[in-house]
Amino acid sequence: MIAAAAGSETGMATEVRETEWKYEAVPGTRLPPLADLPEVAAATDPAEQKLQAEYFDTDDLRLLHHGITLRRRRGGDDAGWHLKLPAGAGSRDEIRLPLGRSGRRVPAELAALVRVYARGQELRPVALITTRRQLRVLLDDAGSSLAEVVADDVSAQTMGDSAVLSRWHEVEVELTGGSPRLLQAADKRLRRSGLNRAAWPAKLERALAGQLPAADRQEPTPQSTAAEVVLAYAGAQLTALQSLDPMVRRDLPDSVHQMRVAVRRLRSTLKSFRTVLRREDTRHIRAELKWLGSVLGAARDGEVLAGRLRATLAQLPPEVVMGSVQAQVREHFAPIEAAARAAVLAALDSQRYLDLVDGLEQLLAGPPLAGEAGLPAAQALPPAVRRSRRRVHRRLRRARSRPAGPGRDAALHEVRKAAKDARYAAEAALPAVRPAARKRAGQFVGRMKKLQSVLGDHHDAVVARGVVRELGVRAHLAGENAFSFGVLYQLEGNRARGLDERAEHAWKRASGRKYRRWLR
Repeated sequence: MIAAAAGSETGMATEVRETEWKYEAVPGTRLPPLADLPEVAAATDPAEQKLQAEYFDTDDLRLLHHGITLRRRRGGDDAGWHLKLPAGAGSRDEIRLPLGRSGRRVPAELAALVRVYARGQELRPVALITTRRQLRVLLDDAGSSLAEVVADDVSAQTMGDSAVLSRWHEVEVELTGGSPRLLQAADKRLRRSGLNRAAWPAKLERALAGQLPAADRQEPTPQSTAAEVVLAYAGAQLTALQSLDPMVRRDLPDSVHQMRVAVRRLRSTLKSFRTVLRREDTRHIRAELKWLGSVLGAARDGEVLAGRLRATLAQLPPEVVMGSVQAQVREHFAPIEAAARAAVLAALDSQRYLDLVDGLEQLLAGPPLAGEAGLPAAQALPPAVRRSRRRVHRRLRRARSRPAGPGRDAALHEVRKAAKDARYAAEAALPAVRPAARKRAGQFVGRMKKLQSVLGDHHDAVVARGVVRELGVRAHLAGENAFSFGVLYQLEGNRARGLDERAEHAWKRASGRKYRRWLR
């Protein structure tokens, strides 16, 4: 395991980021000298540790299937409960809690973080893994730890109806303070000494290898059917939604926004490809996705609007910022953001949300296929993108016909929604595009994203203007100076008008003939 760790602590829980590599070895493997690696001044003598870890999962191993491990470990410097969540590119976030007095019962804090996977299924012991470890520490000139290198003799016993015993040896390296250059040098040295990269990213996965279903996911191609391409895209968004659930619960930056995007993509996919998936059979799930998206949207919109106004105030000349305007903005948004955060957590803890995730998994396992589902994707999917694009054009023409004011603002917001659907439909269809046309298809996605972004900024300016007016009226009625709110009101109005004009330009670029040829 090569791991890069960065920790933060909230209450009793500690979080550590790991980026892991692991190496196969045989008992008695002699490690090469590592004290001369970059940054390393010395290496300690090996110290022996005995670790015993009991791993928890559902009966059908839902956590492990999604790359998650949950264990209760004794021994070593970090004894306690450890939950490891995928963090992309071979990285994992490890959330640690002390052993406490819960015995073998999973702590509620960790159980909540995997609720989207377990969904009511009991988390029970599935394996017991004992490790005899030889630990060496690589030190810098000041005696600080740069990396830990361990050689593990592992014994595993599965739990359940029948016990399977297994043993193996492996080598791991954990970066504790060194740079990526040290990791790369350690990897090169270990490979030259005859060690090979391990096939199993986690000890539990190796111990339970016989119980895991074979991976059957294949990347769609232009030769795939329309259903295969659409379902692969929807499946990727469901995976994203589930992986973002623990991040939202931990209040990580941008997690609410990213989860909202995954929800939007799912709903848009079910709506756009009606000739592939029967719309009448997805109506309920689309409605539930709309509900979840609205809850996430309220949290995201409040966060964005508050940040927008604070940033604008910070950029204004000091002589223009009069009175307690910054404090009034904070006081206005603090309860709104707190209530939105509470609503998001309540939604994620609700049975309605868990039923939605169940429904999405069932839809992917047994999709309601429509008439064009079995056609080649390159034949069936571009027409759906064309329909989405035409919807953008119609709504933009409608918006152009409206005079400036609330009606035009609302119409432009509808254009934004249509542009978003066209973008997501094109994203889903990309694997079906012939290689020669894929560049133009990708550019079309980019143009739709730009149009969506411009119109999103326009909508934010319109909403901000309304909030600023409300705050200005409130300040005036309270006998306070409302001048700064008048300045903010005018600035947001100017922004909205400028973005209205930019939207027209963005559409002209997006509707160029060269970006539409792949849709034929």
